[in-house]
Amino acid sequence: MLQVLFDNIAHNLFKPLLLFFYAGFLIPILGIGFEFPQVIYQGLTIYLLLSIGWRGGEELAGLPAEMLNQAAGFMVLGFITNLLVGIATYYALRWATRLRKVDAAAVAGHYGSDSAGTFVTCVGVLTASQVAFASYMPVLLAVMEVPGCLVAIMIVSHLRRRGMDAQGNSPGESGHLPHAAALASKPARRLERKHHAQQIADEAFEEELVGVAVASEFEVEGGDYSTHLGNGSARGGSAARLPGGHSGGDDYDDFPNSAEHAAEFEFEEFTPEVQVAARHQPGWGKLLHEVFLNPGTFLLFAGLAIGFISRTQGEEVVAKNDTLFVSLFQGMLCLFLLEMGMTASKRLRDLKSVGWQFVAFALIAPNLFALSGIALAHLYGLAGGFHLELGTYVLFGVLCGSASYIAVPAIQRIAIPEASPTLPLAASLGLTFTYNVTVGIPIYLMAATAITNYWPIGA
Repeated sequence: MLQVLFDNIAHNLFKPLLLFFYAGFLIPILGIGFEFPQVIYQGLTIYLLLSIGWRGGEELAGLPAEMLNQAAGFMVLGFITNLLVGIATYYALRWATRLRKVDAAAVAGHYGSDSAGTFVTCVGVLTASQVAFASYMPVLLAVMEVPGCLVAIMIVSHLRRRGMDAQGNSPGESGHLPHAAALASKPARRLERKHHAQQIADEAFEEELVGVAVASEFEVEGGDYSTHLGNGSARGGSAARLPGGHSGGDDYDDFPNSAEHAAEFEFEEFTPEVQVAARHQPGWGKLLHEVFLNPGTFLLFAGLAIGFISRTQGEEVVAKNDTLFVSLFQGMLCLFLLEMGMTASKRLRDLKSVGWQFVAFALIAPNLFALSGIALAHLYGLAGGFHLELGTYVLFGVLCGSASYIAVPAIQRIAIPEASPTLPLAASLGLTFTYNVTVGIPIYLMAATAITNYWPIGA
């Protein structure tokens, strides 16, 4: 069996798809002055997503009703599986690495999602090897992208409620700013009102303290707190109070309009770091729009719908379009992997700041998640009593074992600005993607073959 595995890996390593990837990978290493045009990369991404959707839509148009039920069950299984993958990633990173909690949550979001690039590469490998797979798998690509986004957002929301500051440092982590922690967890509406209160208060202080630079004492719980009023703010670890005995509370529905009352709010919470946090609190509507209607998901479903509707009108209707979306797919994928190789090579530099445990996770986790996904797919087939194509196992394993580097980073930029933007991409693209497209896919194909041979459905 090991000999067969090595033969499969060696055969896969020298496919045209991977040779283009290697060529791109060497460009930054050799210092070659070449940059892949961004507009061409965007065009290739659009083409590949539409092509996968188109082919899947054509196949869906010919599926019987029982296959649609099978597809629906698979979607539920895929969603739950990637949800568990995201949660498991977070706790594994917290146990094995020294990442901050917010960075572990961001990486968990990437691994709880999936990779369109890895998926299309696997489709190319399976097509070239003439390995069949279910036509509804492109739908799973879209469905299984969502759980990781939800896991990351929910974990970070919990961290904010537990006192994470605007820089992403949680209590007990180096650099944590306790005076900035409270506001980072409050709704955007209240943050905006407190920010407005600061502006009113600053105007009042400027009128009272023109030409004066003095030190004043504020009454603090448990004693006095001395601070300079250079900018009308008190910075300290405790909640400062102005004369009048008021300290900022959680209820701002009766918001004061006068500068006198506005000055009674907590000033130490109006630090620049907290103002940044206030500006980065997105509404749930925007978040849900990014999760469910990001460009990649829309293009994939658009291709599915167009292919499905077109195929129902007859094979002659789609024949000419198949020349573009089917016949040219392999060549376009080679160009896409050339760019992916360049990007993956550059991302490896970002791993210099992390320990070997993080690198090991990015290489080991794909195997654990993918093989678990293959086992779950087989259990699903056994429970339902239906046969699954070999390629379906492999693609489901790839969807479980890959990590997003397109959709989730865009959502992270909106919802989790406190997290590092480079570490998740270094792991998902620099390591996991590279591993999956070179070594991982043959391993998953071998594992799927073994499990179906030793434990066949209907035996």
